[in-house]
Amino acid sequence: MAIVKNKAQPDGASIQLPKHIAFIMDGNGRWAKKRLLPRSLGHNEGGKTFKDIVTYCRELGIEYVSFYAFSTENWKRPKEEVNAIMLLFKQYIADARNYFKHEIRFIFLGDKAMFTPDIREDMLALEEDSKHFNKMTVLLAINYGGRDDIVHACKRICSKVQSGEISIDDIDEDRFQNELYTLHSPSVDLLVRTSGEYRISNFLLWQCAYAEFYFTDVLWPDFNRSELDKAISEFSKRSRRFGGV
Repeated sequence: MAIVKNKAQPDGASIQLPKHIAFIMDGNGRWAKKRLLPRSLGHNEGGKTFKDIVTYCRELGIEYVSFYAFSTENWKRPKEEVNAIMLLFKQYIADARNYFKHEIRFIFLGDKAMFTPDIREDMLALEEDSKHFNKMTVLLAINYGGRDDIVHACKRICSKVQSGEISIDDIDEDRFQNELYTLHSPSVDLLVRTSGEYRISNFLLWQCAYAEFYFTDVLWPDFNRSELDKAISEFSKRSRRFGGV
């Protein structure tokens, strides 16, 4: 079933679009292994899927889209694979400028300190050059971990209390949320994970407190617009009461 923005589907059901979709892009390596190909080629194919899903979300009118591109734990992978992913990141960042015509803003989540100076500079330049766009925001979690995000926010709050900028009584959920890497985005409405894994792997822990989870066996390189339609359709059927009746 194709998603038609703001319209009822042919079966009469009304589709509710999530404001913020988060993707755990899992299965690139397994996709390559199934085809007896190097894992780096799986990441290349995953990059193609990423580009098409970004474009489709923009067409649908999704306001915020987050992608788990590289976790704090992914540095443990073989050096050859990490180096290939870093090269791919540079290409991602360069290609992202092609989305400027669609007025898409890009924000990187996570600690940039671990990256080489050229990649850090490319990230900062992309954030700066796209900051005035407001049609859609793409958040790329790179060297990101949900627990690290929360610890980072705690340290920032403690520093402000220590300096006298705020008091302990000023700390509430809104204050805490504004110290997270995602301070520019709302909480996640729909979390999509590919490849048949049923966990969120330290991704946007605070931000997914009330998210609807959608798991699929489809490997990320094979995830396409039709698969996203299925996820959104399923999201639309769920009753989101946020603790109410």
